[in-house]
Amino acid sequence: MTLTTRLSLFFIGTLAVVLVAFSIALYFLAHRHLTQQLDTQLESAARTLASGAEVEADGVEWEPHNHPHAVAADAFGDELRWTLATDEGRVVDSSRQVGTRELLAEADNGFHTGHRNPRRFDHGGRAWEAMRLRLAPEPAPTGPTRHGKYPALVLTVAVPLDPIHSTLRTLAVALVGLTVVILVVALVASRAVCRRALAPVTRMAETARLIDAADLSGRLPDMRAADELGELTRAFNDLLDRLTAAFERERRFASEASHQLRTPLAGLIGQIEVALRREREPSEYRRVLDSVLNQAGRLRRVVESLLFLARSEADAVLPGLERTDLVKWIPSRLTAWTENTRFGDLVFEPLSDEATAAIQPDLFGELLDALIDNALKYSQPGTRVTVRVGGAPDGVWVEVEDRGCGIAAEDVPRLFRPFFRSESARKRGVPGVGLGLAVVARIAVALGGSVGVDSEVGVGSRVRVLLPQPPVSSLVSPAPEVRTVA
Repeated sequence: MTLTTRLSLFFIGTLAVVLVAFSIALYFLAHRHLTQQLDTQLESAARTLASGAEVEADGVEWEPHNHPHAVAADAFGDELRWTLATDEGRVVDSSRQVGTRELLAEADNGFHTGHRNPRRFDHGGRAWEAMRLRLAPEPAPTGPTRHGKYPALVLTVAVPLDPIHSTLRTLAVALVGLTVVILVVALVASRAVCRRALAPVTRMAETARLIDAADLSGRLPDMRAADELGELTRAFNDLLDRLTAAFERERRFASEASHQLRTPLAGLIGQIEVALRREREPSEYRRVLDSVLNQAGRLRRVVESLLFLARSEADAVLPGLERTDLVKWIPSRLTAWTENTRFGDLVFEPLSDEATAAIQPDLFGELLDALIDNALKYSQPGTRVTVRVGGAPDGVWVEVEDRGCGIAAEDVPRLFRPFFRSESARKRGVPGVGLGLAVVARIAVALGGSVGVDSEVGVGSRVRVLLPQPPVSSLVSPAPEVRTVA
């Protein structure tokens, strides 16, 4: 069952319940109103007829020449039936319709058995309503009455209920017919409205079916309406934009990764093939093995970087972080650079007595080494590379500053993309594959921090890593220090 059908049926069902409840309430209100109106009119007709009797202290005198038949006929016409009788049941006068006395005798029998006044009853296959009025002086006369007078008279009037029943039947038929017509019109209208309202959803589904991994350029039709469907369209298109960007990064990553892996492998194979073409001196083999070792080390670094960058963000969250004072830890890490020819250019400047952060020492060491290696590669020998650490309101920071060539402003936003290398770096022939800063950014995010760059061409660059407050309490022992500048 389609959504249009379900919505239409729900709307029609709700409307049907409302219309049926309204029709039933209207029918009973009309029935009550017509009944009360009939009671009022019947009582008025009875009192008009009763006005033809003179009620005096010594009895009731009926004056036939004063019968108000015309007045009673205005309300009910020839349908009004009446009798005037004594308490003993002797009829004094009655209307002229055939069967009046039998009809009202049956009505009187009901009054005698305790029925309410007025009362309803069936006679001759028709429904009737009857009312009874007793005409007598108060107090009742004690002596004999004068000729032409009666101690009391009972007036009984009756009218058929056919007009009320006919009106109610007409109303019921009208309500049923009107309800059916309204429901049919509402069904047609609701389906048309639902189809029109859900047409964007149909177009969205058709467009979504045409989108696959090979071509993510398709987008849902733009809906400028500020409603839920418009919001859904915009959210879905934003999702497609993010997926497109992610797929493009993956394609670019795979292409660059394959290139970076093929290059050292080709170098390794080439060096080995050349060495095996003929017998060589041991020194020549040593030179080839040194070259192969360098190429293998480069390949290992590339593979490790690729494996780390290939992790999802959730997998990159690091367990087992240690609470570490970076003021004491960084000097111990810098001792790994003692064999580097530019170790003398490294300067450590702590800007606070203590800078505690939650890190994984080995991985954070890789981050620091990548920043130092980058700074040494892009600065001239003899220029200072400064490693600083300090406290921040929401954590601690570590930065590496060089006095090198600097980075163009348009290249800064792309520095942390895998395999990105600036034009100036390629022209200078600086070795590298463009993975160092990408790994730095991923490690910083994995530690819950962030990384930023401040650079000026010809002046130098400063890369700062901000780390949050540590959530754990274990401490790392202090390590040997290197030369520092206050």
